[in-house]
Amino acid sequence: MEIRIGVVYTARELNLETDDSVDTVTATIESTISAGDGVLWLTDKKGRRVGVPVDKIAYVEIVTDAGGRKVGFGAS
Repeated sequence: MEIRIGVVYTARELNLETDDSVDTVTATIESTISAGDGVLWLTDKKGRRVGVPVDKIAYVEIVTDAGGRKVGFGAS
């Protein structure tokens, strides 16, 4: 599953891939944002932890079907 996080005043978005379930990630994001001031911490597939200040989050997009993309020569 891929998670894209838009950050305020930044042209690029953060992209993470995780093996966690959609429900787990959604619950983590919702509880952190509803708590107010703080940092949203997520862990990617390689075990790296990424923190984003809650007040700087513009949007969160969760893509569950990222495996269907084809890239490179012969992609049709």
